[in-house]
Amino acid sequence: MRNRVVRGIAGTFILISLILAIYVNQNWLWFTAFVGANLLQSSLTKWCLLEDILKKFGVSE
Repeated sequence: MRNRVVRGIAGTFILISLILAIYVNQNWLWFTAFVGANLLQSSLTKWCLLEDILKKFGVSE
């Protein structure tokens, strides 16, 4: 369950930042890059801060 929540939040952040980049300011693409870099980092190190946060909030594995 926790992995699905992480993927859902990451996907939502990416889509929102793309919409903001189109309609507000292109600098929102930096947020998209940040989310992508965090996804890459978590795939390499097998550690994700959002998973730790969700664990503390009681989201099941």
